[in-house]
Order: sequence, then C-alpha cells, then structure tokens
Amino acid sequence: MSTISLQKPDSALFQFPPRHDPLALPPPIAGSTLSAPPFNISAELYNSLLDVRVPITIAAVYAVSVSSLNAYNRSRGNKPWAISKTRAFFCFVVLHNIFLAVYSGWTFIGMWKALQNSVAGWSGPDGLSATVDSLCKIHGPRGLGNAVVYEPASSSWISQSPDSVFLTSAGLPDATDYGRLWNQGLAFYGWFFYLSKFYEVLDTVIILAKGKRSSTLQTYHHAGAMMCMWAGIRYMSPPIWMFVFVNSGIHALMYTYYTLTAFSVPIPQALKRSLTTMQIVQFLVGATYAAIHSFVYYTIPVKVPVVKAAAEKITSVASAAISSESATASIAASTTALVDLVKKYLFYAVGEQGLAENINAPLTTPSPKVAPITGNDGIKYNVEYQSVPCIATSGQTFAIWFNVLYLTPLTVLFVRFFVKSYLRRSQKSKVVANGKPVGNEKAVANGNTYAKVVENGSPAKANGKH
Repeated sequence: MSTISLQKPDSALFQFPPRHDPLALPPPIAGSTLSAPPFNISAELYNSLLDVRVPITIAAVYAVSVSSLNAYNRSRGNKPWAISKTRAFFCFVVLHNIFLAVYSGWTFIGMWKALQNSVAGWSGPDGLSATVDSLCKIHGPRGLGNAVVYEPASSSWISQSPDSVFLTSAGLPDATDYGRLWNQGLAFYGWFFYLSKFYEVLDTVIILAKGKRSSTLQTYHHAGAMMCMWAGIRYMSPPIWMFVFVNSGIHALMYTYYTLTAFSVPIPQALKRSLTTMQIVQFLVGATYAAIHSFVYYTIPVKVPVVKAAAEKITSVASAAISSESATASIAASTTALVDLVKKYLFYAVGEQGLAENINAPLTTPSPKVAPITGNDGIKYNVEYQSVPCIATSGQTFAIWFNVLYLTPLTVLFVRFFVKSYLRRSQKSKVVANGKPVGNEKAVANGNTYAKVVENGSPAKANGKH
C-alpha cells in the first residue's frame, strides 16, 4: 500500500519571511521518559533564545568586531598581542579545545542514541515508507501514520491517528510521546548545538590575539553557522539532525587533534587530509540530503472518522417528513445539503478540520481502504492511504534552503582550499633540496599558518595553539 515518490513541492511553502507558527517545542521534562534530558529547559527560555534577533545581533557584532580587529592587527604589523605569549593564554587555548572536543563527543553520542530510538528500519512490515516517515515527521510516537504534524491551513497541530495519539489540552504534541526524533534528543542536543555556535567564535578571538588575520571565509562560516542552526531548530526542520549529528562528530575529532598538537604530538599528514575530506563530504551529502526533503511524498495510513450511520439516520428522518410526491425533488436537494452540513460538523467535533473543509469539494479517486476499526475513543474509523509531503511548513522549507544556500559557496571555497593546501603542495614537495620543504611548507608543517583543517567550513587552525 505504501509508496514513495518525488514530486514538485507546493509553491505556498516557499515564502519569505516564513510563517511564524508554530513555536519550537522545548524538550521533554527531565525524568518524564527514558530519553528525557537530565534537566529542564523552560519553554520561555527555549524560545527566547530562538528569537531571530539573538543570532542576527551576535552575528553582526561578530562580523564588525572581526573587521575592526583585523584592521587593528594590520596597523601593528600583525604582531601577537602580549597576552598571547603568557602561560595563562596557552592554558585557556588547551582547555577551550578540550571542552569543545568533549562537548562535541557528548552531542554526537546523544544524537546517535536518538537516531537509534527513532529511525525505523526499512526491513520492517511498512518497508522504506516507515523509514522515510520517521525521518520526515519528528513529532508524535513511533509508527507509520502515528505522527503529529502541524497543519498551516488550520494553524493547529493534527494527529494522524486521532483514535490513539492525542494532543495535550493546549493542542500541542505530547512531550512524553516516545519514538520520534524531536523528543528523543533533537530538541535538547540541537538547541545546545545552536548555542555552541556562539561560543565557537572564541576560535577567531584566539587567532586575532596571535596577531593573525581572520579571513573572510572564517567570518562567513561562523556567522552563517549561527543562522543555519537557528533556522533548523527554530522551525523544527527535519534534516537539521544531520547538521547536529555529523558536525558534532567531526568537531570531536578536530578538537581532539588540536589538543594533541598543542602538546606537540606528531600528527600524520594523512589524518589532516582525512579531516578535510570529511568536511567536504559532509557539505555535499548534507546539502543534498536536506534539499531532497522538499520533493519527497509518501503514503501513510490515515484514520478517517465514520459518520455514515449518523448521516443515514438524518436522511431517513428527513425523508419521513416528506408528505407529497411533488415536493420530493426540492426537499431531496435540501436533505443532501443538510447531510453534508451534519458531516462537516461531525468532522469538526472529532478534530478533523481538513476533512470538514473537503466535504463539498469535488470527488476524487478513492484511496484503498480496509475494514473500519473502532478507536480507543469509541469512534469508528476507516483506514485510508493518503499521500503526504515530507515537509509541511514554510518555516521548515526556509531552514532547508537557507542551509543549502549557505553550504554551496562554502563547499566551493573549501574545495579550492583542499586543492591548494594538499594537492598542489603535494606536487611541490616532490622538489626537495637538502630535505627541506619547498616554499611555505615549513610554516604549514609547524602549524604557524591559518591553513588548518576546516571547522564547519572555514579554514581550520593547524595546531592546538590556534
């Protein structure tokens, strides 16, 4: 019954600015489920830090500050600041690297567990559709057709299984629902990963303190990463999990590498190149994976309330009131309208606003059905297979394409960096005089340049001292 297809997305999803609703949902309360975070984050704090003014302000201040400090360093002949030569500064750099290595590893492990508990395998009874559904719909309990989705048309959350999956009294997805990415960890780890992008600007501060120039690429990277993570978490866009999961894993390796080099531990050139290659692959795969979400459609079993019996009863009462054959035609039309009206109100009563609005719509080819079932609420339902889009809101769409637009030039610039730093340098290294590196190879080898492994797309520092 279930099928997957690629179709043209609804043009209504591509609007700027995107719709403000719905607000991001905070993580489950600590201890409420097996996957709940270790401490609580209030909804007010959660969404106040996701206010768009927060990342825009920090990114703007960061960009202006970097530009000013670059000019300041240039006016001083790019001499290191006095503080950069102190032992306290060295200790700070080491602790900074250790903290980010440990934090990134913690995030990676947390997201790994979240994926294990939420992504359905394609070998199950529902096949690949179940896998797609678990990656596209990140709210509600696990199971194909059990998701809770936001419906822009009615500005409300809708349960795809109204007989068994219920909303809270506030009309929101239940934070104790188990088995989908948001509650399993994305809401918690993703939010902190977004905040970590503000802390990571200290990488730039360290570079500037050493009297070096912070490149335009690095400024673009840090400011863009803030905005991309903001968009993904603020609008709860499904593919943002990959940014959090993959990027945290690479960061754990990178900052471990920086820590080792701070203590002059020799690192093979092949490892440096591997980290750079991993970044390029991350950009290419991540951008492609995110973009394809806009085109994915798949079928799910949808439970539709049965109101036929009630409608037939009203019809029989209305028919019994007809006393003359001459009046039958006109009253029949009124009866049909009455039946449609009653159907519509019954649908509204059980929370099926979308179905209610379609009562008077033109007939379409019916979906495959199975025998009616009685839900936990006592209402009978028909199970119909309906095609649904992977992405349902303009906010999710905005987050996807904002990330794609950010990663496209970043990937191009980073490939150029890879070619210049490794391929061309490898060719030059073949020309050796008395065993000494040619050109600036020595500078690169001892880590005194900014040509480092890239951190989330900007040229990375070659040593732990930055």
